[in-house]
Amino acid sequence: MPNCPKCDSEYPYEDGPSYVCPECAYEWPINAEDDEDRLIVKDSVGNILSDGDSVTVTKDLKVKGSSSVVKVGTKIKNIRLVESSDDHNIDCKVDGVGAIKVTPKYVKKA
Repeated sequence: MPNCPKCDSEYPYEDGPSYVCPECAYEWPINAEDDEDRLIVKDSVGNILSDGDSVTVTKDLKVKGSSSVVKVGTKIKNIRLVESSDDHNIDCKVDGVGAIKVTPKYVKKA
């Protein structure tokens, strides 16, 4: 059992999907440790994106290495979030263009 994150008590107990501290009555989810390792990606207006979400493009995007352009308003379905060193955290397929990576600041959650 982990210690209470609020008062550092060593007596918390499990109550359903949560831990409960008997000394300060603080409750926190059991799977809180998993959330710290999860990749958090936000769209252009601050909505948190998840795998499988649909997004809408907010700016014309030139496709690198091609003469194609992804137009404003294009809806992209079933995105996948990936770790990336160059801010292209969205992996997706766009009709007529193919598989591309997109920077989250150019999309809005649909």
